[in-house]
Amino acid sequence: MNVNVPETKQISPFLVFFIIHSMQFGIGILGFQRVIAKFAGYDAWMSIILTGIGIHILLWMIYKMLNIAGGDIVSIHSYVFGNKLGKVLSSFLILYFCLLTVMVLRTYIEVVQVWMFPHLETFWFALVFLAVVVYGIFGGFRTVTGISFFGIVLPSYILVLFLFTIPYAEFDNLLPIFDHSIMDILKASRNMSLTVIGFETLLVFYPFVKNPEQSKKWGHLAILYTTFLCLYLSILTFAYFPEEQLQLNIWPTLTMWKIIMMPFVERFEYIGLANWCLIILPNASIALWCASRLAKRLFSFKIRKTVPVLAILSLIATSSLFTRTQINFLSDLVGTVGFYFTFVYIPLLFIATLIVKKVKKR
Repeated sequence: MNVNVPETKQISPFLVFFIIHSMQFGIGILGFQRVIAKFAGYDAWMSIILTGIGIHILLWMIYKMLNIAGGDIVSIHSYVFGNKLGKVLSSFLILYFCLLTVMVLRTYIEVVQVWMFPHLETFWFALVFLAVVVYGIFGGFRTVTGISFFGIVLPSYILVLFLFTIPYAEFDNLLPIFDHSIMDILKASRNMSLTVIGFETLLVFYPFVKNPEQSKKWGHLAILYTTFLCLYLSILTFAYFPEEQLQLNIWPTLTMWKIIMMPFVERFEYIGLANWCLIILPNASIALWCASRLAKRLFSFKIRKTVPVLAILSLIATSSLFTRTQINFLSDLVGTVGFYFTFVYIPLLFIATLIVKKVKKR
């Protein structure tokens, strides 16, 4: 299985920052504050810092494994477990990235239906959205990277508008500090998994980076920037909402937008939610591209034939989720699988890679 990628299809190292950050900063940002505060209260900001440190360590492990195996996740699995078992393990990631696509898209549609258009047809919105995703992937990985770039740059103004909550904020809500046990803070860190997963896509697109060793600092900067934004949003949210009221808001990030008042717009959350479509577009595009790329690496399927098939399957799955319970189950499933894959499987795979390397040297 040839993993070499022509230089004309590769991207500059600094663009890794946009890919990793765009995968982490997605639909989970709309409601992660309530989830982490459920366990650690308003000490949950410490959980964000712990999660960020943990991801930096995991990213270092990923780069180390990719450097040893000289390829992508398929190469790592083949290096450690052999071709046959390696293929089986890599195949599960195709399903994982497809589920990630469905979760992101269906959750966003649910938010639009609740806040803006209650009678919006899930099927037709998903069809149009996935058609845009497929069109972007057909342009190649460089086009997908461009989508990630603009998905961060164009809606970046939204982050500044959260400062409108400061006149109504009570930062005393964060006191007293260390009011919860270490175990509660660790539980909150675990619940951050749905928000921060996505950096593991590096395991797939690594061969598409020119001089990948130079991209390490950009990958770590992306993690640092995501951690800072989560910390920024969580502190403003905790100061704005009393703890009891926060637990009643499914999407506190959207609720904070309701405080924004401008002469030319009355309901800014409508604008913010519409702009959020640009933010989740890279999520779905990169995830679906990773699934199709793995299918090509494992089974030699052409991406132009694989992507429409995976998109149709994602469309069927998205349209089959009707109730809040079903959507919440999918989100919990993806979050749990993402947690065990990133925080459990990757460290174990890293140890196995080092052992195999040592044995092969002997």
